[in-house]
Amino acid sequence: MRKIEVSDDEELGALEDKTEALTLHSKRTERARKKQAKKVKSTKSQSQNLLDLPYELVLDILALLQPSDIFNLQRVSRAFRDFIVQDERRIARSITSWRYVCLEKCFRLPILMEDIDPSIQPYVQSPNRQELLTIHKKPYQHVQPPDPTEICTCLTCLLRWSSLCLIPDFAHWQKNLDVGEPIPMIPRGSHPKWNQTLIASNADIVRKALRSPLWHARLFEAHLDSTTRSIRRQSANKGNKRRRFRMEKEDMESGSDLFLERSGPPSFDFPFHRDNYYMLEAYLPNRGWNVEQERWMYMPAEQHDIDIRYIVSWAERRLNLR
Repeated sequence: MRKIEVSDDEELGALEDKTEALTLHSKRTERARKKQAKKVKSTKSQSQNLLDLPYELVLDILALLQPSDIFNLQRVSRAFRDFIVQDERRIARSITSWRYVCLEKCFRLPILMEDIDPSIQPYVQSPNRQELLTIHKKPYQHVQPPDPTEICTCLTCLLRWSSLCLIPDFAHWQKNLDVGEPIPMIPRGSHPKWNQTLIASNADIVRKALRSPLWHARLFEAHLDSTTRSIRRQSANKGNKRRRFRMEKEDMESGSDLFLERSGPPSFDFPFHRDNYYMLEAYLPNRGWNVEQERWMYMPAEQHDIDIRYIVSWAERRLNLR
């Protein structure tokens, strides 16, 4: 019988590599795996952050929010807060330009005393002139008097201050008005602590609006909510046959005040007492209806400058008479 010889190459070719990676099962490797997975997930979420979008697109998105939403967004992270603080004026302008077209012209800000020409400030703050303003600075129960060292006390600015202070106060009592719960009465001449605390809080909000466009827009949001709730209440009052603003369901849900540009009843009389809140439908000062043009005419922003010129002229006449 012949012996078959096998070459070394044939022996090597017949061999099969069966080696495999060992599967490690230990708590240590499992912790490392979970840590790595968490790190990858965190990286993905960061790449999907709103602020990673182009700058103009982020501003367009924020412009669709309400001012209260912007304040809530500030609390999400330091990055959001820094972005909003840096672009506050532009964000507030974008929101106001389509949501509060009417309210912006009705509720302008009084001018800060620090923004008035230093040479004119003594005329505005003159004790003799302040005495003439006593009738206009008569304290209301629901409005804190302005600080003459803080804001201009021309007639226009005094009215602007009172109108703005009314917004948070009217908003505060909306729940009472909705459910028919009477607003607490304050006896003439008394100054209960709860009311002093409330009007001081309202004034603090207005002071924030004097320096923050976003707070100013937040006041518009609050007053639009109060106005729509008031119109809805008065519409449900079958005994009230007065003329009112036409407000559809879509108007209420839009978050915009454009429906207030329609023809409606005069709404500039200042509610000098909280008793006026019960029948108040829409308080929209500084405007009047033009019958010929069939549109609302608003008090111009330059009215403050007109008042200042009058004050300077009045002061100079007094000096010449001496």
